[in-house]
Amino acid sequence: MPKQKNLAELNAEKEKIEQQLAQEQHKKQRLENRIAYYERGDRTKRAHNLIVRSADMESIAPLTKLLTRAEFYAFAEKTFDLPEVKCLLMEAVNEHNRTEQKEGC
Repeated sequence: MPKQKNLAELNAEKEKIEQQLAQEQHKKQRLENRIAYYERGDRTKRAHNLIVRSADMESIAPLTKLLTRAEFYAFAEKTFDLPEVKCLLMEAVNEHNRTEQKEGC
């Protein structure tokens, strides 16, 4: 028959388990914070990239500043529908991929 623990031993065991629980909860919170940090970082990088590309577009074609968002979208849609532009874009993507493959080797 197992020895029964007295009240002091039970309280000590309870304290130890509560301390372990608190440590595990803090560990979980740190991991959740790390996930949120990386997700924010990805969103921040994407937002920065979009802003830079928009600024690049305005520097290449300053008249686009005069267009509303809807007007600019319609303009861009028509522009990227042109066969010559599709071909140029595909060439740029292919060149990018070739450069990336060379760097990866």
